[in-house]
Amino acid sequence: MQRGTGRNIFVAATYGATLLLGLILGQNYADQQGSKPVSTLVPIGLSDHSYKIQQALDLIIHSYMDSLDIDSLQNGAINHIIAHLDPYSSYLLPNDTRAQTEALEGTFEGIGLEYFNLNDTLLVVGLITNGPAEKAGVKVGDRILQIDSTQVTGQSLTQAVIKKLIRGKKGTPVYLQVIREGNLIEAPITVIRDQIQVSSIDVSYMIEPTIGYIRIRRFGLKTAQNFKTAIADLKKQGASRLILDLRDNGGGYFHIAIRVANEFFKDKKLIVYTEGAHEQKREYYSEGNGSYAEGKLIVLINEGTASAAEILSGALQDWDRATIVGRRSYGKGIVQEQFDFADGSRINLSISRYYTPLGRSIQKKYIPNWSNMTDYAHMYKGLWALDTTLAQTQMFETTEGKQLFSGGGITPDLHVSVDSNTLNLLYQEIVGSSYLEQFVYERFTRRLPAYSIENFLQGYHLPQQEYDTFIDYLAKKGFVINERKQEDLLELIQTDIEAIVGRYYFGREAYFKVKNRTDDYVEEALTLLKPLPSDTLSTDLDSSLPK
Repeated sequence: MQRGTGRNIFVAATYGATLLLGLILGQNYADQQGSKPVSTLVPIGLSDHSYKIQQALDLIIHSYMDSLDIDSLQNGAINHIIAHLDPYSSYLLPNDTRAQTEALEGTFEGIGLEYFNLNDTLLVVGLITNGPAEKAGVKVGDRILQIDSTQVTGQSLTQAVIKKLIRGKKGTPVYLQVIREGNLIEAPITVIRDQIQVSSIDVSYMIEPTIGYIRIRRFGLKTAQNFKTAIADLKKQGASRLILDLRDNGGGYFHIAIRVANEFFKDKKLIVYTEGAHEQKREYYSEGNGSYAEGKLIVLINEGTASAAEILSGALQDWDRATIVGRRSYGKGIVQEQFDFADGSRINLSISRYYTPLGRSIQKKYIPNWSNMTDYAHMYKGLWALDTTLAQTQMFETTEGKQLFSGGGITPDLHVSVDSNTLNLLYQEIVGSSYLEQFVYERFTRRLPAYSIENFLQGYHLPQQEYDTFIDYLAKKGFVINERKQEDLLELIQTDIEAIVGRYYFGREAYFKVKNRTDDYVEEALTLLKPLPSDTLSTDLDSSLPK
């Protein structure tokens, strides 16, 4: 979130009934067109509001009967007050701050390797194209026995420990001892760590001869740039219609969502505006030079579509630029600013509310759930109760006469009913258990296939016999599934296994291509985008007319 003015912000933190800690923070805002939001915190002294807080803190530090861990007290105090502001403001410790930054910026220092812990052995299941691991000769299917001098097989190491072993400063080496196709490679593979770039675009491909498909996972630092490149590539392949998949996109950088929205308009259009108690109304417009300013557009959303993804969806819906397909979005209409402390910790503070071009607020109603405060072990988890009911309030009308409402998320133009089987607790438990991956990697990873991704997508479907084998596999793990439920879950689990096999053999793109083959949202979008029979007839008649 970018800002053009400077001001001071006061944040006070309290912890329990005895600890009170005050912080007065100074804010430096980055220019709106900057590449990255930059917010720094510096103490600027005490105000009348903070004097009592500081006095109480000094009293505790100098007079309490036992020695204190001041850092721990400060972290607890800040977390306590921030958690009580709203459901979205948060206080992050340095490790969490670093993880958030890496996710949004799409970059970290490592070797570009994805693994799965299979029977206490690290199985390589994915590689970043042209990344350090791939360049060094690591291959999908390799089993890592040792990282540097640390044996990893049979050790039940946590992900945090393995991550610490693999990641490190750019330019430093890491040595991997591996088994390939059952044979030990005697000399360790030397991999030189480098800066790894991870795209926030999951996949971009031609789903039909004239229809492109793009799925955006989050709005990171390079999403707009990557999106523009993807659009250009699809247009070269003949795409004149587009499916933009924003399902389970939880948001990201505010200004990046605006830059992506710009690509869909040929004129200067209001994308969103923000306003808060300490924030004057500010409007954000497209530049009017969109790379996909014309052409049919379908946007897919669901309950996991939130924040910046809702900004984009709302703008496209308000201007009648796209048809929104799916299920009602999450409903987060609040903007956070990131404030960094010198020790690497961070406050994500809600500073304003945002509104769609027509003036809709899509924020869900939220109220404090004070009864949860009795559980001190999880005192912040579930503190806020969100109203998930659809509370349509004020009605707005688009230029084309479409009626839209504020409150509780983005309501799609075309609703897709939920598959009850996906909500089945047994299915969700199976997916969450990682037994699907274990089954695939134990049975289908002996060697990579000789056929192409196209042949795989067109010709491979999980045989009934393999599905039955998986059901037996689950039974040994404690999941007993009756015959009726086996039939209900057949298509879902078959698709899941096929997608995991595709990802292992051919990468992330194959995974989504397989999933999209039977996806109800995608099927609805394709139906809307395909030309009507009358359109085809008109085209055929036109082509037969004499010139």
